[in-house]
Amino acid sequence: MSLLNQVEPPHRTPAQLEPVIGVERYRRLLEAAASFRRLLGRRAIWNVNSTAVGGGVAEMLQALVGYTRGVPIPVRWTVISGDAPFFAITKRLHNQIHGATSGGPLNSDEADHYARVTAANATEFVARVSPGDLVLLHDPQTAGMVDSLVDRGARVVWRCHIGVDWRNAATDGAWEILQPHVARAHRFVFSRQQYVPSWVPQDRVAIVPPSIDPFSPKNQYLDDPTVQAILATIGVLDHPAPPKPASFIRYNGLTAPVASRAEVTCESLPTLDDPLVVQVSRWDRLKDMSGVMRAFADHVAPACDGYLMLVGPAVSDVADDPEGAAVYRECLAQWHALPAPVRARIVLVTLPLDDIEENAAMVNAIQRHATLIAQKSLAEGFGLTVAEGMWKGRPIVGSAVGGILDQIANGTGILLPDPRDLEAFGAAVRRLLDDPDKTTRMGAAAHAHIREHFVGDRHLLRYAELFTTLLTEK
Repeated sequence: MSLLNQVEPPHRTPAQLEPVIGVERYRRLLEAAASFRRLLGRRAIWNVNSTAVGGGVAEMLQALVGYTRGVPIPVRWTVISGDAPFFAITKRLHNQIHGATSGGPLNSDEADHYARVTAANATEFVARVSPGDLVLLHDPQTAGMVDSLVDRGARVVWRCHIGVDWRNAATDGAWEILQPHVARAHRFVFSRQQYVPSWVPQDRVAIVPPSIDPFSPKNQYLDDPTVQAILATIGVLDHPAPPKPASFIRYNGLTAPVASRAEVTCESLPTLDDPLVVQVSRWDRLKDMSGVMRAFADHVAPACDGYLMLVGPAVSDVADDPEGAAVYRECLAQWHALPAPVRARIVLVTLPLDDIEENAAMVNAIQRHATLIAQKSLAEGFGLTVAEGMWKGRPIVGSAVGGILDQIANGTGILLPDPRDLEAFGAAVRRLLDDPDKTTRMGAAAHAHIREHFVGDRHLLRYAELFTTLLTEK
């Protein structure tokens, strides 16, 4: 039985982007693609990560791999596998890179288990790779594959989507584990310069912020009747469900209904007219869903109308996140302990991942219906849900951590200097709920900012530049 799963996202036509990015940006994209395709020759480009669904990396690969195939450039996407202890280990490494000390450093048995699982995946994968191919390995789950691929003659890039701009014993311990595995990579890619560890040579570093796809199921335009129909169908809005489910456009261009239901924990649902604060993220302690709930209960609900909706994936469906179920249970217990009047205004939602594109359309509708979007992360690699919310014309109340700082420009939302300051979070939410005109202006500015800086053509051009350097250097 193979350890590897080949993902085949549908081809996307880059021409879709022209109305969004403009004629000049579109021309530059096509010229760069043609030049790079000639340079690449018969080589292939491989992306390797640990899940095909759930989380920002998988979502970005769906779009970026699809667009490059539409150019066409031969880009492939492979997902590795591992057992439960492996994903528990990599989740600890993930948290420790973000500075979390829970779980402590890996012991020798855990480090050995990590090495064995990645080595097994690498042994199978190198048989598919030809010398000279470009391999883009994503995040700690794949770090142990670097040496085997370098020995194979591939040009290897290790792409780390996470990080913090400070150090402590936890971050040092995580990098101490990972450094020997990734040291021979030809290039290192980070989302922010501040995340680059001091031991990485600067001449081997590239900074590539992530991006959104405006036409993905998560970001495509949905009109108000469609939004309302989707929300009523999945069970998160007090509104009659339509006789026929609303539809969205899949990556392959076909329409599909949103017919599945979410798992919803609530005592009442918001109506069309109720203000709605939404946070969408994994059930991850670093996303601080619990803190958002406490802040809303203590500092928003007593002074404002409206609801809070905390939205995450079905906890059994994200293969590489064993922490999710525990965090969701903690949030459920916290919700049950709230005073009844406050509990009635907080809704917990898990969205099914059986159909990842349908799931994305659900998120799209929820974000478009929100009055404002929160991202109160304690640490954040980049936090692309911020850009996704801003694309939909919604202001953000977000923590001034990680990539959130790079996304929320002046006039597009409110940055919170201390993500643990629940009173400040509540005050920021109240300011926007109390001033609809300001909320609308900020939302429009947010959309324009994302169109200029975080659409996929920028992302693809940065990778083309990086890969061109790798292919032309001696």
